[in-house]
Formats: sequence, C-alpha cells, structure tokens
Amino acid sequence: MIPPLTGSFLTLADALEAAADQHGARTAFVDTATGERLSFAEWHGRADALAKTLVEHGVKPGTVVAIMLPTSIDYAIGYGAITLAGAVATGLNVRLGDREISSILERAQPTAVLLDRQAFTVMPPGGTALVERSELTTRSDGRALGDRRPQRDPSDAAVIIWTSGTTGIPKGAWFDHDNLAAAVASAGVMSNPYDVKLVGTPFPHAGYMAKIWDQLAWGTTIVIAPTPWRASDMLRLLEVERITVAGGVPTQWTKLLEEPGLATAALSHLRLGVVATAPAAPELIRHVTAAIGCPLVVRYAMTESPSITGTDPEDSPEVQSSTVGRPQSGVEIQLADAEGAPVAPSDIGRVRVRGACVMRGYWGEPELTASALSADGWLTSSDLGRFDGDGNLVLVGRTTDMYIRGGYNVYPLEVENVLAEHPGVLRAAVVGSPAPVIGEIGVAFVTPAEPDHPPALAELRAWVAERLADYKSPDRLVVLDALPQTAMMKVDKAELSRLAAATMDTRGRD
Repeated sequence: MIPPLTGSFLTLADALEAAADQHGARTAFVDTATGERLSFAEWHGRADALAKTLVEHGVKPGTVVAIMLPTSIDYAIGYGAITLAGAVATGLNVRLGDREISSILERAQPTAVLLDRQAFTVMPPGGTALVERSELTTRSDGRALGDRRPQRDPSDAAVIIWTSGTTGIPKGAWFDHDNLAAAVASAGVMSNPYDVKLVGTPFPHAGYMAKIWDQLAWGTTIVIAPTPWRASDMLRLLEVERITVAGGVPTQWTKLLEEPGLATAALSHLRLGVVATAPAAPELIRHVTAAIGCPLVVRYAMTESPSITGTDPEDSPEVQSSTVGRPQSGVEIQLADAEGAPVAPSDIGRVRVRGACVMRGYWGEPELTASALSADGWLTSSDLGRFDGDGNLVLVGRTTDMYIRGGYNVYPLEVENVLAEHPGVLRAAVVGSPAPVIGEIGVAFVTPAEPDHPPALAELRAWVAERLADYKSPDRLVVLDALPQTAMMKVDKAELSRLAAATMDTRGRD
C-alpha cells in the first residue's frame, strides 16, 4: 500500500513541511488530557515558530536539544521544532529517576532543553538554554524560521533514544534521517492511509520517536491515551474517536471484553489490535476477534531497532500467542552462537538484526557501538530465540537476567545497587518472575542489616522509586538469612528464580 504523502524527502524536516502542505487540516494529534486537537498544518506552524526561538537560544545544526515534557501535543511540537532547527532531538521520560536523568543530561550535553518544571525535579546544568513549556503554547504569528531553516543531510543524526544497560548507565541509540524514513517501508499492516491510532506509549519511547516519519507519511492521527488506563476510557475512545489501530497488554484486552457497553458499541472502524508486553493466550485472541471484530497481532522490537518482526492478521491464535512472527519488510534476522556464527535453523541462538531501521550507534560511545554492531551491519541483541517450521521467531529467553515489567526493561543489577545503599539492607538480589497482568514483576531477596528489624516492602519500593524509574521498584520482597551461592561464590540467580516462583511474599505487597 502506498502512503498518501507524495514527493521525495531527504530529511524529517522536509517530511514535516510536506505533511503540513498535503494533509493540512487533518488532525495529527488528540490530547485526551486537555481535549486539545492539532492539525498537521498547525503542528508545522507552531513547530516552526518554536524553531526560531530555539535558534535565538543558540541552537545550531547538529547540536542536541532535550525534551523534558510529559507526553502531550507540546512534546510533539517540540520534536518538530528541533528537527526544523536542524538539531538532534532527545526525550526524557517523566518516570525516570533523578540519577538516570542526570546521567542522560551529562551524556547528551544538550545546548537547550524544553522544560516542564512541574514534571521533573532534576534541572539541566548551568549554562544550558531553557525554553519553558509556556513558550511552546504560543501559536505562529509570523515568528517563524521558514525558508531559513538549515538544510541537513539524510545521514545526519536526527534523534537519540535512551535505554538502560545492565550497569544502569543509560545508552543513547542514535538514528539518522534515513533510519526514520525506513520506518515507513517496514510498517506493513500497522499503517494504512489516515489511520487513527490510540497510543499509550510514552513519547520518549522508540515507538514514537523513531516512528514519527511513519505518522507523517500515512497522515496518521495519534490519540494520546489517558493515564491511568481504564477499560471504560478505552472503549469510549475507540468509539468516539473512531480508532482504527489500538494497542494494549493482554490484561487490558481482557478487561475491555468485560466492559458492559462493548456489545452495543460501534467499532466497525477498528481494523487492528496490537498485543504488547506479554503474549496473549489463544483463547483471548479468539474472544477479541469474535467480540470486537478485529484481529490481534504481535510486534517484537527494541530501542536499537524499532522494527524487527511481527505476526500477520491471518496468523492463527496459536502463532500469535507463541511467536513474534516474521521479519518486517527490509529487516533481516539471524540466530548466532556465542562467537557470532549462525546456528542451525531449529537451534536456539542469539538474535541478530540487520536493516535500515537499525540504529547507527550509541551516542558518544564508539567502543560500545563496536561491541553491538558488526562491520557488516548486524546488531547483536541479548535475546535468545529459535525459528519454528514456518519461519516465525520464538523468543526463549535472554543472555542477561533482564526482565520486562509492563513494557519497560528492568535490569536487576541496577536495582540491586540501589537497594544495597539502604541502611537496612546487608545484601540484595533481584530476579524477574512471570506475572499474568504485566508480563513480569521484580522480586527482591534481601539479607537485612538487622535480622530482627528487616525493612518492609513499601519502604524499599519508596527508596528505589526516589532514585530510579518507579517501575523498577520491586513488587515482592523475600527476606533471607543469606543469599544462595554457586560454586563460584556468586549469587545463584537460578535458585532465586525458583524461590520466586514458589515463595509468597513474606513482608506484604503494595
């Protein structure tokens, strides 16, 4: 299918300008928190005005501008302004902890920051130009960069998207304009002309930052889902906004099926549902298809490669629930052993990805980039998988002990280091444990400093949430006299995983 945006565009700024001209009054964003709507023409106009402000604040082509705003129309305007100014955009999630925010600002070294002081407690370092959120709401009134916008090359950096490493140090995957354009070709069934998508993904996530060109090309309306999530809100928006594509974790789809008004809701426009975070049971997929009339599909991606694999609407519920599908258009998948050599077709190997959507590298980290990207373009992930007989990728685990809680990657070592700083903790270890609602939860095993007065779960959750993103706080606590060890005198994570599955929380849950 050919997207409605026509013409040849070298950069994201070109595409944004063309979308304003060709899509014009069509709605680009609906902010359910404020009720505000923004057309493609208004998006470009307000971004152009802000771009002039950024240039006046010293932003030059190739410099970094950080977006410290909640997910909102203002965030989208800021992203557009940065690219029109020829700069490199990077976003910070409001759920990040102070330590993570400070680390990102130190590594990105932004020339300017678009800032909402109510959403963040860590402020940019002195000398950084600050553009307050109030400046983003000024509509274009002739103050525009216009034809004076810098001309950039398709191979120039366009965006940095941050992810955490196993040490807890954020890594910035950077993408050029060619990367962003490639998202259009890889979209497949995910994008149709003038789709209306209900989006709950935070805008600093790769699901938005790396897919903005896809929105421009297809003339997609993004409806920003309200938080906290409620099934009643989802059903109302599906009907009122005439949503064509909606995503959710299995539990959200289950709760939607339980909504009293579902049977009488007019949802014929909903053409596709996306299962996120955790696999859905075949029964759930069948029930959604029967009750709502749209198929559910699965997508597998990572920050470093926002397009990898996906299932098709025609795939059986068994394929949808047990695999992540086949490579998307323009993407190659290879399973390799520890030395990087391809494994036999049915064997388990480390997932490697190659394609136009794969990042160019980690920002300011040439050695880290070299360890992740081969000379011939293969990105090596920490995921382990195998192919089934039909070529679908089946994920079987990870080379690290990372777990995914509610769609967010959590690295235990990072949380363990923070727990160890608590005065009531002598030693700590964290493992992920399967959970039906959000995929996996974190289970903290703690040896207390004072055995007769161990810390409580609520206390440790608050301690972690003050220092890291709130979703990294452990969900369960098990107090032990000593942590089990392997023969090599290391904490036995395999034993802890077994205990996590068999042991109920001994200190209560939030």
